[in-house]
Amino acid sequence: MAQTPQAKYRKDYTSPSHTISDIDLTFDLHDTTTIVTAVSQVKQLKDDTTLQLEGESLKLISVSVNGEAWTRFEEKEGALEISALPEAFELKIVTEINPEENTALEGLYKSGGAFCTQCEAEGFRRITYYMDRPDVLAKYTTKVIADKAAYPFLLSNGNRIAEGDLEGGRHWVQWQDPHPKPAYLFALVAGDFDVLRDKYVTKSGRDVALEIFVDKGNLDRAPHAMTSLINSMKWDEERFGLEYDLDIYMIVAVDFFNMGAMENKGLNIFNSKFVLANDQTATDTDYLGIEAVIGHEYFHNWTGNRVTCRDWFQLSLKEGLTVFRDQEFSSDLGSRAVNRINNVRIIRGPQFAEDASPMSHPIRPEKVIEMNNFYTLTVYEKGSEVIRMMHTLLGEEGFQKGMKLYFERHDGTAATCEDFVAAMEDASGVDLKQFRLWYSQSGTPTVSVTSEYDSAAQTYSLTVSQRTEPTHEQQEKQPLHIPFDVELYAENGDVIELQCNGEKVDNVLNVTEAEQTFVFENVSEQPVPSLLREFSAPVVLEYDYSDEELIFLMVHARNEFARWDSGQMLLAKYIRSNVEAVQNGQNVELSPALIDAFRGVLLSDKLEPAFIAEMMALPNHNEVSGWYKQVDVDAVAKVLKSIKVKLAAELEDEFSALYHSLKQAEYTIDHAAIGKRSLRNTALAYLAHTEQGNELAEKQYFGANNMTDTIAAMSAANSAQLACRETLMSDYSDKWKHDGLVMDKWFALQGTNPAHNVLDVIKNTMSHEAFSLKNPNRTRSLVGSFLNMNPVRFHAKSGEGYKFAGEILKELNSSNPQVASRLIDPLLKFRKYDEERQALIKAELEALKSMDNLAKDLFEKVNKALEA
Repeated sequence: MAQTPQAKYRKDYTSPSHTISDIDLTFDLHDTTTIVTAVSQVKQLKDDTTLQLEGESLKLISVSVNGEAWTRFEEKEGALEISALPEAFELKIVTEINPEENTALEGLYKSGGAFCTQCEAEGFRRITYYMDRPDVLAKYTTKVIADKAAYPFLLSNGNRIAEGDLEGGRHWVQWQDPHPKPAYLFALVAGDFDVLRDKYVTKSGRDVALEIFVDKGNLDRAPHAMTSLINSMKWDEERFGLEYDLDIYMIVAVDFFNMGAMENKGLNIFNSKFVLANDQTATDTDYLGIEAVIGHEYFHNWTGNRVTCRDWFQLSLKEGLTVFRDQEFSSDLGSRAVNRINNVRIIRGPQFAEDASPMSHPIRPEKVIEMNNFYTLTVYEKGSEVIRMMHTLLGEEGFQKGMKLYFERHDGTAATCEDFVAAMEDASGVDLKQFRLWYSQSGTPTVSVTSEYDSAAQTYSLTVSQRTEPTHEQQEKQPLHIPFDVELYAENGDVIELQCNGEKVDNVLNVTEAEQTFVFENVSEQPVPSLLREFSAPVVLEYDYSDEELIFLMVHARNEFARWDSGQMLLAKYIRSNVEAVQNGQNVELSPALIDAFRGVLLSDKLEPAFIAEMMALPNHNEVSGWYKQVDVDAVAKVLKSIKVKLAAELEDEFSALYHSLKQAEYTIDHAAIGKRSLRNTALAYLAHTEQGNELAEKQYFGANNMTDTIAAMSAANSAQLACRETLMSDYSDKWKHDGLVMDKWFALQGTNPAHNVLDVIKNTMSHEAFSLKNPNRTRSLVGSFLNMNPVRFHAKSGEGYKFAGEILKELNSSNPQVASRLIDPLLKFRKYDEERQALIKAELEALKSMDNLAKDLFEKVNKALEA
């Protein structure tokens, strides 16, 4: 490549040379030549008369200072340097941009027939030259001018303050945001939409207008998003005491979007996937996803917007905290156990894999080449686990005191992760000095536990040791402060009270040393320990449970998460032993006790259907792969399929009875109904591997009155390769081919098709009328599902899967490098595979590295993988 991208380091942070108090923007919108006029009120903060502004893909028209044309400037790559400036001045910059050609979908671009923006992390510099950094906070006034017939709605941040008509069929609207914000929170939308309107009355009695803008004809798919928004506003007032602060809250759904959604102040821009839903087009998973993402973006109004990040290395300050908040929102509204299980699956699967990959980084990274590469599961999901550990250590009351102090100190400013921890520490009096290591240390800790029971002394000892493997850029690791939640059970299932030194102690042990022993007194019998309850820390647990102990916990643990986790540990034991057996040419075997344990789960009348469905879900291939330094892809796939087939055969009667008893006449989206559908469709997924599978799947598909049951039937047919698969897929495509969002589910099934010829099918599917590589949702659904969720075919020994990935990445490198960077991750872990596969993947990475125009998004990841 022409110029090697340079890394930025957290330690090199310097405060800005200037501040901008106000910026007045005018957009004269045209598809290929939009004129942007930016008038900023600038003040010098340091003894520096030179101002450096960031800018990319801009055509500079003019620069003026205090109303006079200014010539003392220099355009550099990615920057505009203006010199000989006074201490305080008005800076006017006029630029020209081409939204229609902006396929990177950063800055201002066209999505279908509408103009929209995406400015986080560094997209505003594609709109105008500016101090595009999160610690420069200004008040924005924005005037948008466009053709009135084509773009009747002109939207931006804040409150609408003026509007009018112009000659030539054009019109304008002016918006003003009273809250200072960084450039990444700027937003603009212009288009023709259907609008769903409602209002919310805040706890202090203020009316807030709520508006959701969707493409024409999609109004019937917006009510669930509105309900979710209202629930979010109410929950944040009740749980956190936080009230909305503008007169209007707008959400716009767009089809072309790199991310899930964006929390721009007062004008959220959403991937349509996380707004649009009705029973015919969206599954239960979609409905729950919309609720969570609407909540997440709304909660950012305080944790992200009112208090933002000083620099992008602090991203987890807003994202880890807001993910924690959206998880709590979903848990309070739905099943806490099921939500916790789903959160933990993400950590144990893809996040642990990221920790073990060449891209391993702490939740507060130290070094970045392309900031978009650090919108990661580590920063978001592990970041939320770090917040959750603080909540565990402080308790709800202490945590809320910390939140209150955090806002008192930092509202209206750009803060750091350290600021947040200090507020928690100061408000609660809990020492978090060692805990801070979670922010700076990368990798997944392993916690090993051994136990000893002394019947004479009636004591029970747990010896807990911790270790974190060296990572590529961090060889030395230190002991962390790990909240380790335990419970002890007597043989009859009663909980044994924890006592140390004659006093009752909390269930949460503070593990702070490389090894330490906890001795519990007055334990009158050999107990069964329940360890790492609620997944109280994002660690790998090692404890030599017997099958009998795990089955006991599946039945007796008071905590539903602990029951599920015990079932997962039991399955893990059999997966590991059977992988070894398959590698030695032996058959897959399951014990009668394991089968009976899961039979007991299916027959339980005390467990909720949604929870039973989670209990019956096997760990997926990616999670199992994470257990091994070097993984045998084919052996793992064979074992997982064989276990599913064996459980289906042994428990066919129980699955069949559940399947027929759980059918519901009406479709509703309350949590009880969702749970019943989840268990019924879990039963179908198993029954698909029996003789009745084809008939059941086909009958369910053609009789379904909702998308959840439709997709469940197709998914069962797909994974079990039933005879009806092609019929169902063809019927669905004929019905929905004009709706890209609904077709994404079909594309994902094509990508995960386990058939030998899946790559030919995928290549043919890329010419489907609903598919476009320019649309991130389509690309993620088809190509992303193949690379991430079809391990056997992607890792085919021929290397054809790797070659296909390389071709797609090269194409996306020039059109949308951010999407390419997301897709490349499965190739980065090439050292997990056998030598032949390693060589094939490495060849694709080397080919990418040799490209002259390799985007820095890909450069960073490719280089790290090859150097690791």
